[in-house]
Amino acid sequence: MNTQAQAAPMPRGRSPSAVEIALLASVFVVAACGLVYELTAAALSSYLLGDSVLQFSTVIGTYLFAMGVGSWLSRYLERQLPAHFLRIELMVALVGGGLPALLFLASAYIPGAFRLLLYGLVLAVGVLVGLEIPLVMRILRRNVQLKDLVSQVLTFDYLGALAVSIAFPLLLVPQLGMIRTGLLFGLMNAAVALWALWMFRHGLRRVGAHGVACALTLGALACAFVFANRITSLAEDKFYQDPIVFSATSPYQRIVVTRGHAAGHRLFLNGNLQFAERDEYRYHEALVHPVMAAHGAPKKIAVLGGGDGMAVREILKYPSVDSVTLVELDPNMTRLFTEHETLAALNGGSLKSPKVHIVNTDAFQWLQQPGDIFDVIVVDFPDPTNFAIGKLYTSSFYALLEKRLAASGYAVIQTTSPLVARKSFWTVATTIESVGLLATPYHAHVPSFGEWGYIIASRRPYRLPDALPPGLRFLSVDTLPLLFDFPRDMARVPTEVNRLSNQILVTAYEQEWGKVAAH
Repeated sequence: MNTQAQAAPMPRGRSPSAVEIALLASVFVVAACGLVYELTAAALSSYLLGDSVLQFSTVIGTYLFAMGVGSWLSRYLERQLPAHFLRIELMVALVGGGLPALLFLASAYIPGAFRLLLYGLVLAVGVLVGLEIPLVMRILRRNVQLKDLVSQVLTFDYLGALAVSIAFPLLLVPQLGMIRTGLLFGLMNAAVALWALWMFRHGLRRVGAHGVACALTLGALACAFVFANRITSLAEDKFYQDPIVFSATSPYQRIVVTRGHAAGHRLFLNGNLQFAERDEYRYHEALVHPVMAAHGAPKKIAVLGGGDGMAVREILKYPSVDSVTLVELDPNMTRLFTEHETLAALNGGSLKSPKVHIVNTDAFQWLQQPGDIFDVIVVDFPDPTNFAIGKLYTSSFYALLEKRLAASGYAVIQTTSPLVARKSFWTVATTIESVGLLATPYHAHVPSFGEWGYIIASRRPYRLPDALPPGLRFLSVDTLPLLFDFPRDMARVPTEVNRLSNQILVTAYEQEWGKVAAH
């Protein structure tokens, strides 16, 4: 039965039928599902490949191009439009719903094929989604006048996209995670197919076969949804090597904590190592004590980043400290390292100290607000792998930092490896100097990272301290001067200032660390 000839054109003023309302509702669902698949692909690629701007741009561009191809191909579907719509919904449900799980597994087991699979899946989903809306419009066009048809379909399409764009970062990813979010919307696509089967059952051929296909698709997606944690574990256990003791996805990042015999606990943010229990003391002692001890009697301290509390642990070794303000974007981080018994033990329960005040907000925005002046500011952000983090290494950020630093105060910034990323390291030094601060670089060997760099920013010349707190495992007064000596292969090179308008640091960082990854 040709569904295009089922009804005469709708008279002006006639109320829409149940079929028309259901089809428009399906447009809402279809649009929501399509955007979820697009966002999960872009988010996962930025997690795993870095450079969120590049990944979002290329994934969204590929997806929109594929939608255009799908819309163009829809012209060749002429008969049995509801049957085509049903089959396309099932294919979108399987490919789109399974997209996050497939990408997670590919990143762990076949990393060399990750990009190929990523863009292949994005193209496939985009083509299928591009076929959907034209088919719905053609099914409706005999019953709805053209001007009403276009406005109604596009209205529901945009409303679905709006709903998901709000829910994805605020509700779906934090509560369900990437894999379950994809599978949930795959189930919604399959439900639309099941609805189409029922609504158009009298005009469809092979209703039984279509029913079996719907049941199998719904069953497969439902099983995957139930065992989503197992799928995540399969991928992450392979990727991280050691058993995972904690994992969570926040609106800002993927947090994973592993525990192994050799390295102990390790923290990963978006797949990037932040610390290893076996040698984190080297990193944090080198980060904190050169500035704290040199100051003499610091009272008010700010820590930007460092939500694991390790830097705070070192700061609290100074009796002169009255208050520590920890500014950490992700509340999941500070909550984890406050409440998780084992992880809180690593930082010595520092985040529970009455001297510590935790502020969960963006450090850039926090600095823009009027506030206290600090004797020491410890800047412990992740490396500038993308533009969102790169803004925290710009001249604009350091100009704000300078305003919150006491005249005799010191700020210290963790600054990647001066050996592996030499240009990136000295770019930070040049950028600090561009706002009128003195830059004093130094480095330390941390086995988990290799040779690692730091830069002290101050208004007065830096002077080495005469004493350090007792009980340090790495630093001593005798060895501290060695950290400020740079061999020829880490010596300064000419660099430009990293500004918000150019973010050259992100590009340099990717180029330098990319060479290491390539080998």
